[in-house]
Amino acid sequence: MEPTTSERENFWNAKTYAFLTDNTKPAMKWAISELKSRGKNVYVIDLSDKPEPGSLRKVSELPAGLDRAVLGVTITDPGNFVPALKEKGITKIWLHWRTETEKAVDTCKAESLECMTEHCPMMYLGSGFSIHGIHRTIAKMTGKY
Repeated sequence: MEPTTSERENFWNAKTYAFLTDNTKPAMKWAISELKSRGKNVYVIDLSDKPEPGSLRKVSELPAGLDRAVLGVTITDPGNFVPALKEKGITKIWLHWRTETEKAVDTCKAESLECMTEHCPMMYLGSGFSIHGIHRTIAKMTGKY
């Protein structure tokens, strides 16, 4: 079942997030920055060849008790990380737009996790006049928000 708009908006009301990135999706960095500017705690697992300073390298390095994760990886199937994220307490996963795979969605379902797909986080986190604001407006006008 596809989440409702309010579920997508409410996803961003938590205090702490885990982000899994390989730096192939620029909006992941923007979403991390936006959440930090809002005072949220953000743990970043950076799988890229040149990880950001202070980032984690493996899901096992995350603290326990997290609830929400955003996956934006293209160098490997994001579904590979879902079971380990659940072990850390994750119950809600956002698969970044154009990174969702059949394996990732099926694994979320098999693990009984809420799964958000087909949307860019910045469509919900961005503000003001920007490419994300334009994207948000078009999505609302076409009923795809």
